[in-house]
Amino acid sequence: MDATRRRGARARLVVACAAAVAVLGPLTWLRQDSLMPDAYSVMDMGYADHGGGSREAGQVGGSPVHSAHGPARATGHEAHSAAAAPGHAGHAAAGHGVTAMGRDVAAPADHVPAPGRDVTSLTADPRREADVRVTLTARKQRFRPAAGRLVDGYTLNGTSPGPVIHATAGQLVEVRLVNESVPDGITLHWHGVDVPNAADGVAGVTQDAVGVGGSFTYRFVADRAGTFWYHSHQMSHEQVRRGLLGALVVAPAKGTGAVDGVALLHLYDGVRTVNGREGDVRVEASPGARARVRVINTENGQTPVWVGGAPFRLVAVDGTDLNEPGPVRGTAVMVTAGGRADLEVAMPEDGSPVRVHIGGPTGVVLGSRAYDAPAVPRPAATLDLLSYGAPAPIGFDPDAADRRFVYDIGRRPGFLDGRPGLWWTVNGHMFPDVPMYVVAPGDVVRMRIGNHSGETHPMHLHGHHAVVLSRGGVRATGSPWWVDSLEVGNGEWYDIAFVADNPGIWMDHCHNLPHAAEGLVAHLMYEGVTTPFTIGGPPGNRPE
Repeated sequence: MDATRRRGARARLVVACAAAVAVLGPLTWLRQDSLMPDAYSVMDMGYADHGGGSREAGQVGGSPVHSAHGPARATGHEAHSAAAAPGHAGHAAAGHGVTAMGRDVAAPADHVPAPGRDVTSLTADPRREADVRVTLTARKQRFRPAAGRLVDGYTLNGTSPGPVIHATAGQLVEVRLVNESVPDGITLHWHGVDVPNAADGVAGVTQDAVGVGGSFTYRFVADRAGTFWYHSHQMSHEQVRRGLLGALVVAPAKGTGAVDGVALLHLYDGVRTVNGREGDVRVEASPGARARVRVINTENGQTPVWVGGAPFRLVAVDGTDLNEPGPVRGTAVMVTAGGRADLEVAMPEDGSPVRVHIGGPTGVVLGSRAYDAPAVPRPAATLDLLSYGAPAPIGFDPDAADRRFVYDIGRRPGFLDGRPGLWWTVNGHMFPDVPMYVVAPGDVVRMRIGNHSGETHPMHLHGHHAVVLSRGGVRATGSPWWVDSLEVGNGEWYDIAFVADNPGIWMDHCHNLPHAAEGLVAHLMYEGVTTPFTIGGPPGNRPE
């Protein structure tokens, strides 16, 4: 009897061990397979999508062609050489298709690629003198924002937000970034400005992070008047939150004819501020004057903006003027994370002040003799930019697109660099096995961005502005709605289009920056463009 029991116990133990191996073995393999190398090139991530698949949502995809955690273990210039070599799976190769789930994702057959170029060669004219010169010195320090509480974070020239940079459309801007004491390094990204790729400021993609004692100079032509901002793109989910950011205003050559005020929204340790102030920001505006309030949302979620005391017009979104914007009253404007909205108010002739609410009762108060504008509740209605304003030509035909892509956002359990969790996916793939969207100069590009992840995502494409064509199949009927930051709610999908007119390697990511750090990142790559920089490595490049 005892022997039988012992044999039964041993059998149960063997079965239990076998079951444990059956369960833990694959999990151990999946965890090990997810580990990232110490340094890797974005050119070796995921799979190349040349936009040659089906036009239906979900039908453009690809299979991994050179996984960053598989064979791509070279670092530094070795990784660059491997990526550019003829044997590479084709991110930068001409007309080199991949087979994706039985579908072809090849480049158009009649397309001839551009000759190879390094991202560092994609610069503003080096012979041209700068019109605007600024030096920004970054420090890690305790500081007190305007009329606020003490914050342990980062500053630029001793303040946060950093100084507002002003330029006029057409001027060449030159900014020298000096890292005095930010231990993890720093870069500056010019959010919404279609800079040349070498000035995009993405650590590990267009430059190395600037270490303590180092400096880097950014040069770009501010060719588009509008409201923009700058922020670190090294460990951005931490460094932006803790203060490495500021506003950039590009005025039209003939001016706007309006009183001008910047309203940069940022949370310091959970406290909402406008231009670093915890209370109202006052802007002097005479009776009958036009006042333009440039709202910049630097937070990770969208925020509502509304006006009490006068009607307003939404005259620009993401640095682009709207066509024939009409007067609005009793309606809020939602400003996407990373996005900008320019509101214009005609001041009352009787001198009454006007309050522009930014996410709550505080904000910007416009006035002259008095600033006691009462707070009003947020309106129930929200302005729909799909139908606001009047139609106008956009300069190209999106129905004759050369490339068609899908950016489908989901979520599933798995391992990200060895960490178990519920992670974001792009077209069903987790980072780093995400698409590299490949284009060529002059291509008309259409992209469908869909979201079924359970959360909303403010999507930001670097180096380009895209026009919104439709939402959920409903076509845009108002002013052309140009964006660089687009809120895609759960269950929503948008069709957007743009012309590929700015060669480089560009991030296309969620601007809820913790989401980007959790893998909600892809890239847009021009054929023939390469980068010598790597994520990780000695500079410690960590763009998100």
